[in-house]
Amino acid sequence: MIRVVVSGTGQMGTLVLDTVGDAEDMQPVGILEPIAPKGDSHTVLAMHADPNELFEATHPDVVVDFTNAEGAPALVEACLAHGVRPVIGTSGITEETLTTLRHGCAEQGLGAVVAANFAIGAVMLMYMARLGARYFESAEIIELHHDGKVDAPSGTALVTAQLMREAREHDFSHNVPELTHIDDTRGGVHGGVGIHSVRLPGLVAHQEVIFGGQGQTLTLRHDSTGRDSFMPGVLLAIREVMERDHLVEGLDQLVGLT
Repeated sequence: MIRVVVSGTGQMGTLVLDTVGDAEDMQPVGILEPIAPKGDSHTVLAMHADPNELFEATHPDVVVDFTNAEGAPALVEACLAHGVRPVIGTSGITEETLTTLRHGCAEQGLGAVVAANFAIGAVMLMYMARLGARYFESAEIIELHHDGKVDAPSGTALVTAQLMREAREHDFSHNVPELTHIDDTRGGVHGGVGIHSVRLPGLVAHQEVIFGGQGQTLTLRHDSTGRDSFMPGVLLAIREVMERDHLVEGLDQLVGLT
């Protein structure tokens, strides 16, 4: 039985908690939450604001985190101190924190998973975008999320652009207009890839990658119409991280797309 702590009691945290609770080979043992919500149905589990206190009290095998990048350094430090395997889907984790986790896992032979997206379809889109990057000179990414998302662009869009840039080994050709009527209309740019962030109520998580070439375009799109789309990937990561002895960066490595 895999003992799992869930970080956060928001919509994603609650869904992860319920999903883990329904899995036959997993047991939720605690919740990491700075402020215990009133009337929460899961307060029968141990709840702590400090990861060290929670890990000492519950002795988990894995912690799943979909909260925010601000708490990542403390969580990583606690995981390495207590031998807890992190599965992290939080956007915006700094390279410094990733380096600490990478080196710590290597030294201890500890498994960890950090991924920009846990939806299998999104992982496949990133893989196909990397393939297409070698054959088109121009590309743009449009990512669309609910209006409660605090960061822009999304971590998935950033990773997608990075993978596309790495695949071709030089920047894409990016149009720069001679006249701009509204500032930032062309969006941000990473490696020559234009990135546009849409935030609207009614959306969940969506991404389009549009390639342009002579006489043709290629459009790749993935839509998560519900947060439950991420759960098969989360369960996969929890099971796989138990078998790893290093940091795995990206779910593609766990589904054979590398």
